[in-house]
Amino acid sequence: MASAESSSRQDRTEAAILGAAAHLVAEVGAAASMADVAAAAGVGRATLYRYFPSREDLLQALAGHAVAEAGARIAEAGLDHVPVEESLARIVRALVAVGDRYAVLAAEQIKPDKRESERLLAQPIRAVFARGIEEGVLREDISLDALLAFFGGAVGVAIKLTGTRQLGLEDAAATATTLFVDGVRAD
Repeated sequence: MASAESSSRQDRTEAAILGAAAHLVAEVGAAASMADVAAAAGVGRATLYRYFPSREDLLQALAGHAVAEAGARIAEAGLDHVPVEESLARIVRALVAVGDRYAVLAAEQIKPDKRESERLLAQPIRAVFARGIEEGVLREDISLDALLAFFGGAVGVAIKLTGTRQLGLEDAAATATTLFVDGVRAD
């Protein structure tokens, strides 16, 4: 019983650190120090370093957390139950909602685990693209990987615009969706 309690406390502490780090990094960007993260999480620096021995380890964990959170939002979006264009809009909103808190990871070139990103993000997005091509909604002359790259670019710009407060989440997501869909819509 004690080990389950200890494990649960460790999970809560790690989640608190990652949550605080995500919010702090979203607010102050790369300038957030490990001491700032520890203070925001309500833990001592020694505790922070026990969980994340370096800033790079913390950022890598944040990247994994971002992928898991975005993947969960996409999985809950009901993509198979709505038209392709609405599926794409839901994906963009999910990614922008998560991405604005993790934009510094891209700026610092922190790459999440490739297999997890593929499984949780790329596969469901490709499935929507494939359905769109099959239904005649999306162009068939662009490969799924190219569609994914263009889509990623549109989402990346939307994340950047929300992060700099040039657009709100809904406006950025709607604009990115419209620009992408208009560009890849089958004629």
